[in-house]
Amino acid sequence: MPRFCANLKWLFTELPFLDRFDAAARAGFRGVEYASPYEYPASEIRARLRACDMEQVLFNTPAGGASGMACIPSRRREFRDSVKKALDYAAELDCSLIHLMAGIVPPNLNRDTAAAAYVSNVAWAADQVSSTGVKLVLEPINHHDVPGFFLRTQEEGAAVVEAIGRDRIGLQFDIYHCQVAQGDVTRRMGTLMPLIAHMQLADVPGRNEPGTGEIAWDYVFRRIDELEYAGWMGCEYRPATETVVGLTWLRRFAP
Repeated sequence: MPRFCANLKWLFTELPFLDRFDAAARAGFRGVEYASPYEYPASEIRARLRACDMEQVLFNTPAGGASGMACIPSRRREFRDSVKKALDYAAELDCSLIHLMAGIVPPNLNRDTAAAAYVSNVAWAADQVSSTGVKLVLEPINHHDVPGFFLRTQEEGAAVVEAIGRDRIGLQFDIYHCQVAQGDVTRRMGTLMPLIAHMQLADVPGRNEPGTGEIAWDYVFRRIDELEYAGWMGCEYRPATETVVGLTWLRRFAP
């Protein structure tokens, strides 16, 4: 069974962000992830992690006002600055995974041009992490939630990982996004498992906790066990009621 980490953008939102670390620890989580640490000094976040004996699992590169900028040629310099900033935070927080955000393709930009910029930028970023102990992860996001996002399918993300090298880059396999965009989650999971460096979950259609929607979680978790995935699973869902009340799914599906 994977190790579950709390996504502090989505869970414990009744509390200020810095107080969510302690709330997650009291709920039994030993790791956290979230979209952005950049609103706070890294030293302050590090102090919260240490006080809670918590591991920083993952965060994103700076969003650049949207959902990233790696696919936008005119923002290459800003993209490179964002990667450097993320690596500074990763070093301070002892974080080994960074989600390299692909970005939304602008309406006036040809997709082939966006693809060339994206692959070039990912390759550059991979060179930057080669001696840091950090691994970059690429996440496809469904177009219902984020219209125009560059990485549309799990296979597109996997192709970039294979092209640049799985030693420095992995696939961030989000079960919710896969189900909404493509379906056939467990078959894709089985095919792509050698490339998967991180996973996330939420149920469909409401993006709430497991057991609130259409996904057969008993089978999904059994399949994850069979595939011997030993990484972290980010709980990136919107609690249907309160965070702690909703955590009963962990006892039900992942005892």
